[in-house]
Amino acid sequence: MTETETIAYDVVVLGAGPVGENLADRTRAAGLTTAVVESELIGGECSYWACMPSKALLRPVIARADARRVPGLSQSVQGPLDAAAVLAHRNYYTSEWKDDGQVDWLESIGADIYRGHGRLTGERTVTVTAPDGERRVLTARHAVAVSTGSRAQLPDLPGLADIKPWTSREATSAQSVPGRLVVVGGGVVATEMATAWQALGSKVTVLVRGKGLLNRMEPFAGELVAEALNEAGADVRTGTSVVSVSRENGSVVVVTDRGDRIEADEILFATGRAPRTDDIGLDTVGLEPGGWLAVDDSLRVTGTDWLYAVGDVNHRALLTHEGKYQARIAGAAIAARASGTTTPASEPWGAHAATADHAAVPQVVFTDPEAAAVGLSLAEAEQAGHRVRAVDVEFSSVAGAGLYADGYRGRARMVVDLEEEILRGVTFVGPGVGELIHSATIAVAGQVPISRLWHAVPPYPTISEVWLRLLEAYRG
Repeated sequence: MTETETIAYDVVVLGAGPVGENLADRTRAAGLTTAVVESELIGGECSYWACMPSKALLRPVIARADARRVPGLSQSVQGPLDAAAVLAHRNYYTSEWKDDGQVDWLESIGADIYRGHGRLTGERTVTVTAPDGERRVLTARHAVAVSTGSRAQLPDLPGLADIKPWTSREATSAQSVPGRLVVVGGGVVATEMATAWQALGSKVTVLVRGKGLLNRMEPFAGELVAEALNEAGADVRTGTSVVSVSRENGSVVVVTDRGDRIEADEILFATGRAPRTDDIGLDTVGLEPGGWLAVDDSLRVTGTDWLYAVGDVNHRALLTHEGKYQARIAGAAIAARASGTTTPASEPWGAHAATADHAAVPQVVFTDPEAAAVGLSLAEAEQAGHRVRAVDVEFSSVAGAGLYADGYRGRARMVVDLEEEILRGVTFVGPGVGELIHSATIAVAGQVPISRLWHAVPPYPTISEVWLRLLEAYRG
């Protein structure tokens, strides 16, 4: 194969994380030839440095916490976790950072894989530079889809690069437990990694610039998670910013705007994400490198008829499951347009519109307690102009919660649209609530009327009986 050989496909996908893989699956299912370009591991951030390794670290943490709340079992699980076994289990779930299985799957659906750095070099054209320097030019008859994801964004602090801070990648892939860990940030990565490493033996200090944790969820979610982290031994400090960092004799030294001096073995910055679009050739098609890509509900980039942006790069919902949902929608829209006989339907909740991105995004934070939410918070619903009412209940009112754990602490909220009598959002905080959120997602996405929810009978005695308590509280 020569350096300048040009190969034509129906679709070229830039990025082979879960989003790119799912999009390729949908276009191949529609009979479209598809090339997938990846510069790192097939399977992407989620498989090796985010969802899978983080949840593998957290699962034993949460299981032990749950067991400690069960009479007859609690005394048997008071000892420390076997950190080496937990890390080995995490390594297993990342396939030891090898992507053979993911490669096999992509090949099984008939997609062609190109390893190397892919850049747009004009309309419907991607040039791939392989690790050995060989170049291939891929052209797309119908669509190029950008699914390159996002990366950790570090603050502009003097000397930060010199101390080699952790980002989410190092936090999920570390092979030993640091004795002392400073976590900067109050979002999902910060709270989950603080939970995991504290339980594995680190002395964790969490520095949060804002008023509390998980500020994109209902306020009580962050309050309950912060309370539990403090009880577990972490030191959560809100309203605190980092003004300088350095390494002295191997230790990280952090100075805050309050004048506190904190020493640690490692420091994790979990302070936001940036799109991986700075070096993919956006300038060659009239777009600004390094920015988020605006799209319509079929995930087509604004102002184009051939370029799609799917997953984190469009900044609609930086969650793996939402990106995979977008990939299914985009794949269907690309196939419809490619057929030449079908115009993608733009109506909300149709086969070619990612409406859930606006109205029904679910998320679970795997802390102890878990925090899970879907749709709009009370503040978001009010800002959107809906006339709403928040209905709150404590999980202590649910028999199943008491059976699940002695002293079960948690809260549930549903945000009711008073004009349409449907749910705009639901939030659960408490042990095990991650498995409850899909019922709420169905209620929100399906716009199920309150009157019909009364006929969805929760089994007794399960934690899901919280739905009955919420409906009773709403009706009074």
